[in-house]
Amino acid sequence: MSQEELEKKWEELISRLRAERILRSEKVIRAMRKVPRYKFLPDRLKPYAHVDTPLPIGFGQTVSAPHGPDPSGARFGGRAG
Repeated sequence: MSQEELEKKWEELISRLRAERILRSEKVIRAMRKVPRYKFLPDRLKPYAHVDTPLPIGFGQTVSAPHGPDPSGARFGGRAG
């Protein structure tokens, strides 16, 4: 999968999570755009970076599903702090 395809799929995921009101914090959205998940995955998993599920990264560890981490607490009406 090309860099362009990865970027397109990642942006589509962000748009879908926004439409579903899972992503509401503009800070989190900016961070997701600035540091896309595929940059942290081994090449064999990059085509799955846009799938909203945890992915294995080795040694019994996973990278979180994109909808999971919300350091701002915006989903629950809170603030980072």
